[in-house]
Amino acid sequence: MTVAIRVALSGGGSASRASAATLVTSFAVTLTASFIRHDYASAWRFFLAGFLAPGLSQIFFTRSVKEVGASRTSVTVGTAPLFALIIAFTFLDEPVEAQLVVGAVAIVAGGIGLVAERDRPQHLRSLGIVFALGAAVLFAIRDNIVRSLHAHGSPETVAAATMLAGMLVGVASARALPSREEVRALAPAGLLFGFSYICSFEAYFHGRVSVVSPLIATESLWGVGLSALLLGRSEAVGWRVVLGAVAIVAGSIAIGLAAG
Repeated sequence: MTVAIRVALSGGGSASRASAATLVTSFAVTLTASFIRHDYASAWRFFLAGFLAPGLSQIFFTRSVKEVGASRTSVTVGTAPLFALIIAFTFLDEPVEAQLVVGAVAIVAGGIGLVAERDRPQHLRSLGIVFALGAAVLFAIRDNIVRSLHAHGSPETVAAATMLAGMLVGVASARALPSREEVRALAPAGLLFGFSYICSFEAYFHGRVSVVSPLIATESLWGVGLSALLLGRSEAVGWRVVLGAVAIVAGSIAIGLAAG
């Protein structure tokens, strides 16, 4: 999804309008999936959470992709497990296990290495890292809300509820509905984003935040790999970016072993 957004923005364009276009398609995907169980009565709680994520978070995320590229955005948002674990340990009374903490630290170390990068190409603005960190915090809050309310609804329905709120925020930020051309250009990203929400909500309905959130952070490796493969030199994927992704994946493996 991150790479698809980068491709769509390669010719320029507004990040806020791109975010709105992505969310329109994502809502269509999740709404269609919600017809499976259509238990909408209790979905309003998730609708409110959706104003934060994917609403505000997707605006930050898309702006980050525009400013700093797909690979660095992917690695930076991989720091979300740190914030998610702190919230889960504090408010959800999830058990603090040494291996979970070690895995989270490794994941965050990868993100810190990227933030400290000094040889970033000039066309990649460091402001994008700030936006990505903002998105990571919002992801963490969303993850804990979904987990704490997982008994109220089905993954497909609550994904649609949050995506509806997100779409409203995206359109409000863009101050207009996206054009057909913009929706068409961002359709691949929207389709991937919609399906990812259904999958991640299914995971949170069955697993603890301290386990699921770090595992989702493996997206950093895929983001770096696909960026290098499909976007080439424009991403300037150097050794710091690769090491950051490797650290995040190593932390995720530690989390997975602890869960097993």
